[in-house]
Amino acid sequence: MTQRPHTYTGQRALALAATLTLLALPASVSAQNNVALYGTIDSGFVHANHTATGNGPQSRSMITSNILSGSRWGLRGTEPLGQGLSALFQIESGFNAVDGKQGNGGRVFGRKAIVGLKSAEWGEVTIGRQYDPVVNLVQGVTADGYFGGFFATPGDVDNYDNGARIDNSIRYATPNFGGLQFEGMYATGNVAGKEGAGRAYGFAGAYSNGPIALGAGFFFADGGSNRVNDITSADFGDRGWTSSAGSLFNSPINSGFRTASKVRIARLGGKYAVGPAILGLSFSHAQYASDGLSDFTGTGKFDTVNAFATYALTPAINTGIGYSYTRMRGDRNIGAHYNQFNAGVTYALSKRTSTYVIGGYQQAVGKTLSHGQAVEASASVGSYGLDAGARTQLLVGMGLKHSF
Repeated sequence: MTQRPHTYTGQRALALAATLTLLALPASVSAQNNVALYGTIDSGFVHANHTATGNGPQSRSMITSNILSGSRWGLRGTEPLGQGLSALFQIESGFNAVDGKQGNGGRVFGRKAIVGLKSAEWGEVTIGRQYDPVVNLVQGVTADGYFGGFFATPGDVDNYDNGARIDNSIRYATPNFGGLQFEGMYATGNVAGKEGAGRAYGFAGAYSNGPIALGAGFFFADGGSNRVNDITSADFGDRGWTSSAGSLFNSPINSGFRTASKVRIARLGGKYAVGPAILGLSFSHAQYASDGLSDFTGTGKFDTVNAFATYALTPAINTGIGYSYTRMRGDRNIGAHYNQFNAGVTYALSKRTSTYVIGGYQQAVGKTLSHGQAVEASASVGSYGLDAGARTQLLVGMGLKHSF
């Protein structure tokens, strides 16, 4: 008896709350009508003439995802705050389109997760997991924006294909001053008592005016402090990179430097449009520095020149070719050269759907590192990360890409 009035009151309160929620829903939806759902699904077929196996290099064919671009979905939106100031957010999740698995190491929003403020007068500030300034302002003048990771620097040793995102970061971008823009970023390692451990920072500038676009920047990442806890492991992969900057060691070309204490990358590039053609050239210098916990000594250095050209045969058909040359130098008498040739064609079935055929051939010469030992250099086309287990690799892909 004593419980009935209480129960009735609780039910009435719940009904009132539900009613108020429904009444508020139209206003809430109206206030959030600048939120957009977007995404890309990219799947197809890839064949490699050489892949590493226990029985030596073997050919391999597979149905796979993320050939021309990474499959992803996301939400982004803005809220006007008055006087030209807006709040913004963006969350983006990567996935494998052929098996549905989460990408980016299983992170729900591993591609991007930011919140920030933007003003046409003062620029933009964003906080969270995001790209560094070099990716934002230099990548756009390279072939990556047209044909993806197949055309990337061998092994993506300079983050050409933006494989690394930056956690715990704050970024500032200036307004666009007649085609000129600058960005800066700083990321903490979030290690108590060790402010510099795991930190990262970068800055870049870009200029775009008519047919000309230029970009240049510098990026630094500290390997972190937790590596000292892993030195008892015999496997170099367990003595790993704990920086706020994601891992850059995703191929046999630079995985031997995975125990680096610091990474420095400088990149510059430019492109020029001539009618239906675009010509581009870029240069990068990447350094992987060692310390007492590394299984290599000295500094590994990668110098790369990338060149590409695209030509639009029709508004729907775009073709492209590319060439990359990478030279690696290091201690212990190691040194390697990588020559890579690329070609591709895309055909737009609509504004949002396209098919493509793309290929790459790479030749590796010299010696590199593996588990602290000098070994014969192995080819690995672009940023695809597939170890040839041989001095050469031919990679061909074809597929379908849809954006929404």
